[in-house]
Amino acid sequence: MIAKLTGLLDDFGADWAVIDVGGVGYLVQASARTLAQLGNRGDRVVVHTELQVSESDMRLIGFASAGERAWFRLLTQVQGVGSKVALAILSALTVDEVQRACAMGDAAMVARANGVGPKLASRIVNELKDKAGALAGQGSGGPGIVGDAGMVSLPAGSVEADAVSALQNLGFRPATAASAVAAALADLGEGAALGDVVRVALKRATA
Repeated sequence: MIAKLTGLLDDFGADWAVIDVGGVGYLVQASARTLAQLGNRGDRVVVHTELQVSESDMRLIGFASAGERAWFRLLTQVQGVGSKVALAILSALTVDEVQRACAMGDAAMVARANGVGPKLASRIVNELKDKAGALAGQGSGGPGIVGDAGMVSLPAGSVEADAVSALQNLGFRPATAASAVAAALADLGEGAALGDVVRVALKRATA
């Protein structure tokens, strides 16, 4: 099994790239986020891979991180989610966002991906809700919080992580803090200052 490729980015398209490893070009399919991280033609790249083999096809899927590959494997275990749909989800959402959506049962976030309707999105978050914690720490590498729905990874140093930590220090349970901060950010927008997020989140948590 091919688990990783280290070589030069030879060419790429909307959903694929060719990695030149010692003169051999490997065609890999990938999410838009992975392709955006590979850089320019001729750059040296490292791609984690998953080899899929069927009676009529064999394809190599590429990922910018082992965490993205782990979530691809989880997503494709859900009925109705093939490699195309899984890559669409990983193109629309970061690994941390997929993990958070599943841990908190946020089907609407998953439904943002092309080709994912409300019914399929609900199935995905319902089936993976309990498994989200198992992949904690395989996203951006930021700190995580453990709530009733499992581990939710947050980017280190982000306003969201700092606000959740502030509410936990005030005695709120992790799940309550995370939910309140998410609601506050939805009201204020992603660029909100930490103080404003904590203030609104406190109101949400005590409502």
